[in-house]
Amino acid sequence: MKPFLQVKDLCVAFPTEDGQVKAADGISFDLNQGETLAIVGESGSGKSVTNLAIMGLHNKSKTQISGSVTLNLPNQVIDVISSTEDEVRKLRGSTMSMIFQDPMSSLHPYYSVGDQISEAWRLYNSGSKADGIKRATEMIDLVGIPDAAKRVREFPHQFSGGMRQRVMIAMALVNNPKLLIADEPTTALDVTVQSQIMQLLKDMQKEFNMAILLVTHDLGVVAQVADRVCVMYAGKIVEQAKIDEIYYRPAQPYTVGLLQSIPRVDQFHGKRLTAIQGQPPSLINLPQGCSFAERCEFKKHVTGNLCTEVAPLLEEKADSHFARCHLSAAQIQDLAKVAK
Repeated sequence: MKPFLQVKDLCVAFPTEDGQVKAADGISFDLNQGETLAIVGESGSGKSVTNLAIMGLHNKSKTQISGSVTLNLPNQVIDVISSTEDEVRKLRGSTMSMIFQDPMSSLHPYYSVGDQISEAWRLYNSGSKADGIKRATEMIDLVGIPDAAKRVREFPHQFSGGMRQRVMIAMALVNNPKLLIADEPTTALDVTVQSQIMQLLKDMQKEFNMAILLVTHDLGVVAQVADRVCVMYAGKIVEQAKIDEIYYRPAQPYTVGLLQSIPRVDQFHGKRLTAIQGQPPSLINLPQGCSFAERCEFKKHVTGNLCTEVAPLLEEKADSHFARCHLSAAQIQDLAKVAK
């Protein structure tokens, strides 16, 4: 059985006066129904650009897009990249849906949350406004907002940040989508609310049997929900594996750096976190070799000038564990232990 979502060699570039910005370069991954894939990396690594391409939200007149984004639906197979705007628009909000980072700017301040959820439902279902409000009330209750019959008539400013995010989840799920893209769904929320939102997504996944694509810069956020992880850096996937492999047996120095920057309860509290030195390279003028070489503390263990002259390929370092590095997975794990 084919995966529900298949992304193959996806490239997204933006022509500018200074040169071409390669925001996503050769991105490939699969996602099954009921599975959660997390895409992690620093700001500017290409996470959101990739997911906007999957949703067909880039302006094609100002963006160069190649590769394929295939949805294997029960009755048809659709490539989002080669489909017309009208064909893709019919998929958005029904077959695939997206939760954006900032719920306050995503919700219209002049309309009640019930009207906004109802509008999303009525786009794809025949029914009156009253039917839409009834469906909105059901969804508000489903995502854990108390007194749904009253709150459905309230406006976004009357909700807290966490409650607004729940409203966005209700709106995204109102048409029972098969794919949900959550772009930084816990940004600007406190730790307790973050945990609640992630648990809510997990519960909703079971309810609707969705495939979830979770975009975040925080590896700590994905630990409780993700099945697999793609780590992105400078527009490329640099590591891809199951969640346990990423956390316990990282095979790429950048992933090691991300993990070392996360506070851990099993380590001495007085110890300072290790930050990744330097800045990501310009996407207009990427280095010849490994994009992470300038910031990598392990490159001195690679013989010759491989790191600065030869870009590593995304290779299978272990069973279903892929990484870009001239060092072996065992070498990186040994060096990571010494670095601790």
